[in-house]
Amino acid sequence: MDRESVINRIVEEALREDLGGGDITTDSIVPPEKKGHAHLLVKQDGVIAGLEIAAYVFYHVDPEVEIVFLHKEGDYIRAGTPVLEITGSLASILKAERTALNIVQRMSGIASLTRAFVERIAGTSAKVTDTRKTAPGLRMLDKLSVSIGGGVNHRFGLDDMVLIKDNHIEAAGGIAIAIERCLAEMSRRGLAMNVEVETKNLEEVKVALGFQGVNRIMLDNFSLEETRKAVALINHNVEVEASGNVTLDTVRAIAETGVDFISIGALTHSPKALDISLEVDS
Repeated sequence: MDRESVINRIVEEALREDLGGGDITTDSIVPPEKKGHAHLLVKQDGVIAGLEIAAYVFYHVDPEVEIVFLHKEGDYIRAGTPVLEITGSLASILKAERTALNIVQRMSGIASLTRAFVERIAGTSAKVTDTRKTAPGLRMLDKLSVSIGGGVNHRFGLDDMVLIKDNHIEAAGGIAIAIERCLAEMSRRGLAMNVEVETKNLEEVKVALGFQGVNRIMLDNFSLEETRKAVALINHNVEVEASGNVTLDTVRAIAETGVDFISIGALTHSPKALDISLEVDS
């Protein structure tokens, strides 16, 4: 997946959605030749992410604007801190404002939430990972935000990794049948990629462990006691991922069971946008 082309497509579609046939308000009030200066101001403590994308939005509207980065991606920013300066046509700056802010606010919200989870499990061997529960069309930005926040990315799409989930197992008629069919088809097609199996109890863990070719076992909504038993049973033969209703209050205890990954859908399906505004300097 070409990150640059995907980001270009996202920015173009976002600007097309916002500008439509033109910014009537700005075109009526601000002469195109009027130059000025503005900055992005963080109004809430958090991890900044998306500054480079925001800059690209401004450049896309007007290649003549000048931008100065005051902080870098992943920095923890205190409220009241400017993070990006923009100089040039005020009309151009105002036309790009909302799209740039929407992107950097969402990305910073995801990065901030990810960082909070990562800090909760500091000192353990576990890693925080995301899911495919992303905003439609924004997966590249959502997952980039998780990385900036210190998490690791799970698969980007259905074509870059195998994940045999509960519905696949149900449709196949059992976990063993599902794994057998999947591995056979991969062999037939000459596919070489990671294979993960979702399990709901220790018996399914034992079945998944019996197949060479399975790289990771997901423990879906296991209790802490069951998770510890599963980790002991797997004994580092494959990677272990814990999943299901993970919160900031529970993530530390899960990490201390010895799992390798903790997947958290909330990172991207329900982040709170970081409060950031654009201020035009008089």
